[in-house]
Amino acid sequence: MNSIFQEVIFSLGSHQFKVGQLLLFALSLLAIYLLYYILKTKALPYFHLWNKSEEKTIRSINSSLRYLMITLSLVALLITLEFDHFLFELNNASFKISTILEAIMIIQIARMLVIALSTVFTRDKENSDSDLIFNQKRSNKASNQQASKTVQYIIYIAAIIYILGVTNFDFVLPFGKSLEGYEFRISRIFGVILIMLFARLLVWMIVQIVLYGYYDSKKVNVGSQFAINQLISYVVYVLAGIIALEYLGIQMTVIWGGAAALLVGIGLGLQNTFNDLVSGIILLFERAVEVGDVVEVNGLVGTIQKIGIRTSRIQGRDNLTVIVPNSRLAADSVINWSHYDDKARFNIGVGVAYGSDTKKIKSILTKIANENIYVLKRPEPFVRFVEFADSSLNFELHFWTKNFLIIEDVKSDLRFAIDAAFREEDIEIPFPQRVVYSK
Repeated sequence: MNSIFQEVIFSLGSHQFKVGQLLLFALSLLAIYLLYYILKTKALPYFHLWNKSEEKTIRSINSSLRYLMITLSLVALLITLEFDHFLFELNNASFKISTILEAIMIIQIARMLVIALSTVFTRDKENSDSDLIFNQKRSNKASNQQASKTVQYIIYIAAIIYILGVTNFDFVLPFGKSLEGYEFRISRIFGVILIMLFARLLVWMIVQIVLYGYYDSKKVNVGSQFAINQLISYVVYVLAGIIALEYLGIQMTVIWGGAAALLVGIGLGLQNTFNDLVSGIILLFERAVEVGDVVEVNGLVGTIQKIGIRTSRIQGRDNLTVIVPNSRLAADSVINWSHYDDKARFNIGVGVAYGSDTKKIKSILTKIANENIYVLKRPEPFVRFVEFADSSLNFELHFWTKNFLIIEDVKSDLRFAIDAAFREEDIEIPFPQRVVYSK
């Protein structure tokens, strides 16, 4: 029986093809075809039904699956028929035909995973009500797209690392050879990138999957959410950085020794920068000012858009973004208009001539305030008789509003309305008069 399988059918050059090899190749093709049939007729329709992905996505997966099966068939051909020839050698790494095909297979598998996972991360919420991970109320489309890109990078970089291992092309980088005790191989560089990408994905999972459910149930305000998210990001990235350094083979004792010298340099030359860094952490913990608060810093009024590790971003009334060092917000006097409440009281002054009906003045001013859409009805606006001035009776119209950034426009509208109402009622707004005598 063994003699039948060892019988040579034909030769190609110096290579002989035997019966057993051809039968094994035929069985391999049959197994590959069955695998393709199961994936195409069972797995892909189920994925399409579960994910409700577009036809374009299904076609892309089908295309990658076909190329993968063709490549797998070629690998089976080379292995079963022992037709795997040496191509070339580069940096002590031998490249055969199967090596190139295996790399192509890995790329195709990575591409299929990227397409499939991208549709999972970016699908609409109404199509994923049963999915706990991707049905968070606060999980927005932009955040999901960011996570999708992170997963894509992870898959491709993992594929590159695997290809480097398969091809034995994982050489030591030139600068790594000169450092005693360290070998900076190319795969380790990609490994560090992979660690940081996993850290980024972990931050997204903690924030989107775990914390936003807690935020919704506890009604945590936006500023507190941002502070918690930033602190978690800092912790995760610092831990990822330490793991990455350990992965590179760098002893942490060396880092701590260098850190002592670095702290001396910070204390001497980077005092302001270090102060800003510490102030950023204090702001996130103390939350005296938070994202979304309307603040006034040295005459600048605006909304805090972001509190970074060193600087904060404030969007002013003119829609201009101002970068403010964190030490300004932590150490200087800052007026926070919306820290404890979402409304504040403002006033405008007006003077009328002596002899005017003060009760009528009060009625007009109160009516004008109540008719303005930006003035709150509760608490009610009120009029204060301030003083008997030299040439006028001075009043103040006090009102409450939530529109802090356009408050000057609100005041302007009220002044226009007051001027029009006073003209209609023949109420005089006096102005100082001076008589100049000439000799």
